[in-house]
Amino acid sequence: MRHFVQRAGYLIALACAPLVATAAPTPGETLSVRIGYLGYRPDPGPLLSNVIPEPTDAGQRGAELAIIDSNTTGRFLKHSYTLKITNSDTPEQLLEDARQLHRDGLRLFVVNAPAGSLRQLAEAMPDSLLINAGSASDELRTTSCLANVLHTLPSRSMLADALAQFLAVRRWNRWLLISGPTPEDQAYAEALRRAAKRFGHKIIEEKPWSFDNDQRRTAQADMPLFTQADDYDVVVVADERGDFGEYVPYHTWLPRPVVGTQGMTPTGWHKTVETYGAAQLQKRFEAHANRWMNDRDFAAWIGVRSLATAITKLGVTDPHAIRQVSLSDTLPVDGFKGRKLTFRPWNGQLRQPIPLVHPRGLVSNSPQDGFLHPTSELDTLGFDRPESECRLSEAKS
Repeated sequence: MRHFVQRAGYLIALACAPLVATAAPTPGETLSVRIGYLGYRPDPGPLLSNVIPEPTDAGQRGAELAIIDSNTTGRFLKHSYTLKITNSDTPEQLLEDARQLHRDGLRLFVVNAPAGSLRQLAEAMPDSLLINAGSASDELRTTSCLANVLHTLPSRSMLADALAQFLAVRRWNRWLLISGPTPEDQAYAEALRRAAKRFGHKIIEEKPWSFDNDQRRTAQADMPLFTQADDYDVVVVADERGDFGEYVPYHTWLPRPVVGTQGMTPTGWHKTVETYGAAQLQKRFEAHANRWMNDRDFAAWIGVRSLATAITKLGVTDPHAIRQVSLSDTLPVDGFKGRKLTFRPWNGQLRQPIPLVHPRGLVSNSPQDGFLHPTSELDTLGFDRPESECRLSEAKS
């Protein structure tokens, strides 16, 4: 069975802020590459469930490993990579820390922070290149187009489309959608609604989780009654914090699979990804960090590696030149996902397959077989060029 993704009309282009050029080193001179890591994750607050928290060093450890990998290959070219790490407790402190690194001469950054902080950083440092390894916001890829930002973390729409493709293949087309109250939950739910429409699914009922009682036993007891609805094939959950979604599997009124932010989840990276050389990356990361690699670690790792790949090709650290070659669609990056990865020239999003996993196993990878696209099957995941207002590669430098 073949499927085609509908394409919307073209929208407007955005202008790009000018970037500063950097001279190439003289022959025989070591090229010193300094990359800043900017980390800030807001406190999620108290949770209803005993959710396993994300490691506090998520993202940072991936960037550290990428520096090690880059130095391993870079020493033959006389390229030396160093990482300047700053983790901040507030968005204000993050901005000040970034400005200090900028005053020290850094122009290349990996950012693990929410969308609002990323916008502030991009505006404060227009002559720098930022790699977004922390925000899945669709707005950053569609309307709030940041000229000096590339995205290595998958967007919510990419995750939702990856899930919807799998459900279409399995013909689990009737969804019960449960969404949480936070802005992030609502953004994920909106991505799921878009994916359902895009791939021919029907949301037979949508139920907002609004229980404010903090007793876990109440959530478990209420869930069967809460999931009563007309016949559905699958329960789709939008609960990014993990507040209630952990209690949905095995507590539904009908015996149905649970997918979304809990149950079977789409993600940028997971321990169970092992093919195409990924097992070696997993082992190196575990030896370095003493834990499993997660999606933010991978986003930061491949962010640094994409910078190193461009620098290897160009021989300079000029952020403008790196941005241009990255958006040219001619610089594939090896991401251990079975194919070479490139950045979408219109919005700077890294094209990549999306694993679908449960906590201890890999279920599938999207894009699924049969979902076709005129240029790249990877562009069936997330907002395609006509669906986005961003036109980064067409912007004037």
